[in-house]
Amino acid sequence: MIGDGKPMNNMVADWQWREAKEVTDVSSAGLVGQDDLLIVGPGVLGRIVAQQWKQKHPGCQIVGQTMTTDHHDELINIGIKPLLKGTELIQKFPYIIFCAPPSRTADYTADVRLAASNWDGKGSFIFTSSSAPYDCYDNGPCDEDSPVVPVGRSPRTDVLLKAEKEVLEAGGSVLRLAGLYISFLRCFSLKLQLDRGAHSYWLEKGIVEARPDHILNLIHYEDAASLAIAILKKKLQGRIFLGCDNHPLSRQEVMDLVERSGKFNKKFQSFTGTNDPLGKKLNNSKTRAEIGWEPKYPSFAQFLGVGE
Repeated sequence: MIGDGKPMNNMVADWQWREAKEVTDVSSAGLVGQDDLLIVGPGVLGRIVAQQWKQKHPGCQIVGQTMTTDHHDELINIGIKPLLKGTELIQKFPYIIFCAPPSRTADYTADVRLAASNWDGKGSFIFTSSSAPYDCYDNGPCDEDSPVVPVGRSPRTDVLLKAEKEVLEAGGSVLRLAGLYISFLRCFSLKLQLDRGAHSYWLEKGIVEARPDHILNLIHYEDAASLAIAILKKKLQGRIFLGCDNHPLSRQEVMDLVERSGKFNKKFQSFTGTNDPLGKKLNNSKTRAEIGWEPKYPSFAQFLGVGE
């Protein structure tokens, strides 16, 4: 119970209803503008997308659809109107980016289908996928047109490929992203201070049972966001793009750079694996040429301020 005698769960339900009603009222009133953006899954990437989009469209409305109300206060504080999943939108949005992970839902494809149903088809709809579906495990070259893992071989890639198919059939586009990372971010407008990425995970572990010569590919969160926005602005339909920095590194090279940078308190010890699969060397030159995009951080080494 709380001060006015209402049970807490009833108060939460009332608040969620009021919040949902506010968003649907905005939609039904015809106030969704030509530059308004719906972000499905406004986590780290989604929040950076919101920040960059707002800079380009200062008067726009940005709505963030979430699974729970846990972070709604944070979203409101950074100018994102929170929307609880399941709330029906009466008016559709011209721009939608879906960047929610598959780990928090029982039916990822259905979630993507729902997001596509909220798109008016006039702007652009983008689904941020992963480079995991590319069928390359020998540290060989891989680009936008490389073959993908056949459906049925891997549950992980099946989920992504089925979601991508849903997006493409709806006229949206897919952005397959390499490994995302971010460090030392003190961005008060986003209320974030983060250190995320493979390097961070490995530093925490110290010793990792994985082979050191496995090639991986990286892209900074800010660059992933700017590429997604550049694709959104092109209003392309039914396309697949690739997001990476074109500087593939082995696991060992990543951690050697971390050590040389001197910017981390913890010290990585070693990779001990010998038999796990190798990776792939991504190249997104075709995406860059078509979209007219270049990364702010051309490589992980340059981001850390050390020579490659």
